[in-house]
Amino acid sequence: MEKKIKENNSEIVKTNFEDVSSDKKLGGLRTMPFIIANEALEKVASVGLISNMILYLKNEYHITNASGATILFWWNAMSNFTPIFGAFLADSYLGRFYVIALGTFITLIGMVVLWLTATLKEARPHGCKLELGNCLQPTIAQYAFLFSSFVLMSIGAGGIRPCSLAFGADQFDNPKNPNNGRILQSFFNWYYAAVGISVLISVTIIVYIQTQFGWVVGFGVPAGLMFLATIFFLLGSTIFIKLKANKSLFTNFVQVIVVSWKNKHLALPPMSSNEWYHHDEKGSRTIFPSNKLRFLNKACIIRNPNNETSTTNPWNLCTIQQVEEFKALLKVLPIWSTGIMIAVTLSQHAFPVLQANTMDRHVSKGSNFQIPASSYSAFGILTLTTWLVFYDRVLVPWISRFTRKPRGLSFKQRMGIGLLLSCAAQVVAALVERERRSRALDQGLANHPVSQVDMSAMWLVPQHCLTGLAEAFNAIGQIEFYYSQFPKSMASVGVALFSLGMGFGNLVGSLIVEIVDHVTSRGGKVSWVSNNLNLGHYDYYYWVLCLLSVGNFFYFIVCAWAYGSDEDKRIWEEDQVEKKGEIVML
Repeated sequence: MEKKIKENNSEIVKTNFEDVSSDKKLGGLRTMPFIIANEALEKVASVGLISNMILYLKNEYHITNASGATILFWWNAMSNFTPIFGAFLADSYLGRFYVIALGTFITLIGMVVLWLTATLKEARPHGCKLELGNCLQPTIAQYAFLFSSFVLMSIGAGGIRPCSLAFGADQFDNPKNPNNGRILQSFFNWYYAAVGISVLISVTIIVYIQTQFGWVVGFGVPAGLMFLATIFFLLGSTIFIKLKANKSLFTNFVQVIVVSWKNKHLALPPMSSNEWYHHDEKGSRTIFPSNKLRFLNKACIIRNPNNETSTTNPWNLCTIQQVEEFKALLKVLPIWSTGIMIAVTLSQHAFPVLQANTMDRHVSKGSNFQIPASSYSAFGILTLTTWLVFYDRVLVPWISRFTRKPRGLSFKQRMGIGLLLSCAAQVVAALVERERRSRALDQGLANHPVSQVDMSAMWLVPQHCLTGLAEAFNAIGQIEFYYSQFPKSMASVGVALFSLGMGFGNLVGSLIVEIVDHVTSRGGKVSWVSNNLNLGHYDYYYWVLCLLSVGNFFYFIVCAWAYGSDEDKRIWEEDQVEKKGEIVML
């Protein structure tokens, strides 16, 4: 009997992992340099491009402020929508390793195309002085070539972003370890801190290179870094734990919907009658489906227990596991939707750069060195990174004494704090812009939008710091929340939900800009988001974001209350497989 159990366990392990053998340990700390290097270099390259892109679009392609901001919002949206497809592709078909590798290569091609737009003169309009107002607009072919680079980089991001964090967690996640939750939280925090440092480098060094040496060199360096990211990741392929994609989650979800509809006329059996529900062949500890969203339980009701063929067709009968996985996805959607509005505020890349470009960016009086306009976001990233380290190593142990929770604050508490901080960031942004505009008008610069206002750009630092702190609380809380509520097979989907929220946030952001520009420019009036910042009212724009963020916070409170406790432990099939196989990842 014991021999048979061992044979079964070895088969289970074999079907869930690639390249796992008794004489070779995979995963662990030694895989981190390869995974984090890939993600860090990708971030340095991609963020370094988007930070300064509004100036490239305005100066080289003669695009207006509002249109440039809209293009960046759409690029960000594409880069955050594609991860949901990458996540399903990784979890259902190819596995995370191959999706990351493919995404890295496609991103590299996109960066090379963007570099060519700066290298080839025919790829962009002829140069001109923007203040004269006689600049040529890009042709359709020039737009197409530029946008093709954005599309390629967005597709590549769809392979890297949803899988990289989950792939790293695969190297550590060991359900047998009683400290597993704490280890994963530390991994999430340190991983995010490493990414934060790489982003900090991108908005300082990469942006400085673009400012000082031009766009050809400025776009060539990120492309070279992306090439290194590809090499680093492939070098570590022999020591990675590679979870196989052993089922199609999307198909499973559709099956649950279809079978639930087919069985809509059936009455739900008593919860004590577990023989009426279809269990996985592996033997699940989940005897009954949960009470929430009970109408979906009809998908796993056995209509004819004596007919074996009725239990083999998944389009006629689903397992409890399938139903509960689909429920887990549906249950988090209300809380997920609260992340859309904060995504709008976190994605304000264009307007703060244009504001900084009109202000005094010298480090000190008499100094010749100017901080690049796009580099002020580094203060937000520095705040995010510093806070994560301080929270993980100092605050969590202290708060745990009072909350009796190993994570310190709960996921939802951290998300809520992040939403409040995003509201505060928009208040500060509005007040600073009102002061900047007032000084510009007092100095007679109403019709001189490119002239420098006698006001230090360091005034922008507090709003960037608050934004970074808001992201530290809300983004990490969201990712950990999804990871805790989903089975391991859905880990990439959980991470991709955050990206999807960012994608919708960018679409909403572009819609807000378009509405504000259209409504406020009626009757020949100057738009709030005019090309001339001194005549526009960007402070009013920030107040609009603030009001929407406050409303979103109260919506979050309702959703968090309706969801219930997020600390409940769920036992999923994958955990049992790993316990049976006694796989050690640390």
